[in-house]
Amino acid sequence: MNKPSKSIVIAASCLLASLVAAAVYAFPSVYPTGTTIYKPDQTWNGYVIFDAPDGQGAILIDMNGNMLRQWTEIAAVPGPFRILPGGYVMGGDMQRRPHQEAIALVQLDWEGNEVWRYDQMEQVVTEETENEAGESEGGDTVWSARQHHDWQRQGNPVGYYAPEMEPQTRSGRTLVLAHKNLVAPEVSDKQLEDEYIYELSWDGEIIWEWLASDHVDEFGFSERARNAIYRSVQWNEARGSADWLHFNSLTYVGPNKWYDDGDLRFHPDNVLFSSREANIIGIIDREGNIVWRMGPDFTQSKALAELGQIIGQHNPHIIPKGLPGAGNLLVFDNGGSAGYGFANPAAPNGRASVRRDFSRVLEFNPVTFEMVWEYSIGGSEKFQLFSHYVSNAQRLPNGNTMINEGADGRIFELTPEKEIVWEYVSPFFGTKEPISHRIFRAYRVPYEWIPQLAVPTETPVVPPDLKTYRVPSQD
Repeated sequence: MNKPSKSIVIAASCLLASLVAAAVYAFPSVYPTGTTIYKPDQTWNGYVIFDAPDGQGAILIDMNGNMLRQWTEIAAVPGPFRILPGGYVMGGDMQRRPHQEAIALVQLDWEGNEVWRYDQMEQVVTEETENEAGESEGGDTVWSARQHHDWQRQGNPVGYYAPEMEPQTRSGRTLVLAHKNLVAPEVSDKQLEDEYIYELSWDGEIIWEWLASDHVDEFGFSERARNAIYRSVQWNEARGSADWLHFNSLTYVGPNKWYDDGDLRFHPDNVLFSSREANIIGIIDREGNIVWRMGPDFTQSKALAELGQIIGQHNPHIIPKGLPGAGNLLVFDNGGSAGYGFANPAAPNGRASVRRDFSRVLEFNPVTFEMVWEYSIGGSEKFQLFSHYVSNAQRLPNGNTMINEGADGRIFELTPEKEIVWEYVSPFFGTKEPISHRIFRAYRVPYEWIPQLAVPTETPVVPPDLKTYRVPSQD
């Protein structure tokens, strides 16, 4: 994946003051990493887990940026990796290259012992590799979960801390986002890497399933968009398939006030998904119908037009009960380019046809689409918040919001008034060109979820004055 080009200000972005012209959207090659801002009395303090690129696995840090644990045994990407109560860690095991999917979904205890594993959805062929003699090896047929981008464990609808909503660790259902390869003539004449959602019992039995191509008429595509998908869907030669929707998030709707008031679309067991490629967020009921949807075209109603076109979004979810803003939808609206059907000089084939060069974090009413809270950078400096891929946001119990601006490995915590009270820049860089330290997903968890660790000392971090901050000269 390409490193996004942009300028970030570090310490409110911790970057050095000497930047190239903003129109170039370049970022400095030297900048501080680790915790760069920390105001312990204004943050919701806990541990943070996130993924590191190129097979470096899951990283656990404290608020001062000290690495407390690294799990390389769950290094499949993209994640997410999560901490469960009791110090359990869960995520994908063994990436099936060149696919963006894991062979298995596993849960480990704090000592690294396997507690739960699933890898029996479908038989697949693994990638061939070359040995020292230049001969091809591998290409074995194995059972796989084909999990990608998301999963949820029963007990918590969205995968991060909410009062009285703890994910189960020794029982319960698991919701899995996965792939199935098939040809669906009503979508395209090419083989699709279709989106397949299934739910497992604790014993590994598939008890519910859903396939995206069966519901193409429910996504709200215009005739132009359907034509663009059929004729120009992006083909991946290495995978031998087209990732036409690219779901990147999957949550339960969870208990909420809308359902309590009689709106059946928001049943707690319904499933909320995000299609990054098509600019669609939707809810699937247990009969398999898409019963609520926003996108792909945000000009189709006055309310959506006022909210503004969402592009390439990540991790939309209903804020769980017990947290400030409960019932509202929170999403990292990436920007970049995505969508089908709006042909223009920048997208003559109608694919990736809507574009924006900055990101937003949005909180809005999912019934009226009225904006409740937004974080973005205005004016000519709007590029300072821009992650064209990955990223997420989490509502914290004190009303703050933790944001993962993932393309540049930056996680920060904002007050409702948008003051940055904690900031961390990942020092975990990849090994492949172009070098990246992207973070797909980051989560804050309370100290008590990891009883194996002593509560850390919380030391304030005051950023330097960027006008005078210099890298020392070398003799």
